[in-house]
Amino acid sequence: MHKFYGRRRGRRLNALRSAALEDDLPRYAAILPENCHSGSVDPAAFFPEKNYSAYWLEIGFGNGEHLAEQAQRNPEIGMIGCEPFINGVSKLLTEITAQSLENIRIWPEDARILMDALRPACLDKVFLLHPDPWPKKRHRGRRFIQTETLDVLARLMRKGAELRLATDDAALADWMLEKTWRHPEFDFQAECADDWRLRPEDWPETRYGQKQLAGKPVYFRFLKL
Repeated sequence: MHKFYGRRRGRRLNALRSAALEDDLPRYAAILPENCHSGSVDPAAFFPEKNYSAYWLEIGFGNGEHLAEQAQRNPEIGMIGCEPFINGVSKLLTEITAQSLENIRIWPEDARILMDALRPACLDKVFLLHPDPWPKKRHRGRRFIQTETLDVLARLMRKGAELRLATDDAALADWMLEKTWRHPEFDFQAECADDWRLRPEDWPETRYGQKQLAGKPVYFRFLKL
């Protein structure tokens, strides 16, 4: 049983975003089958009327800007976004309907529950961008990147799949780099400092990311071995 830390709701939603939750979330939600077994769910099941070439997962999509941009740029890819913060879910839903992004499904709960359910080697790319740094020493166990979660990601990702991590928090950057670098299933993709200091062209910027520029953000890329 996973224990969730963090907010699920912020300030009161306006009428448009409340309506998006009520009317659109049932259509775009990633719904697990009843009594499904661990490691048994194919992401294709979330898109029964589509046949996508690959499936990407974003963990903690915030307001959904990055996920929506990736979906628009890559219509042949099925996108699954995890975000328990309902304000962010409602914002992404308004973008989905405004841009007719049919290749997105939303998991509005703890990402680890979904990850436990997915079958092995089903993901081609995973994003974890600007997660909560949990700066206090006693809270480091709440950070998403842990050896245990990397073990799960390694199970879910195909050989050659890409894991992308971003943060502007120096302590969290060190933590994520060390944990992932030491993991035997991931290979750090950097030959020089610019490879992790500069945002890749195919890595859409978000308003949150722009706010973090003063904090010297880092962009880590790992390949699944």
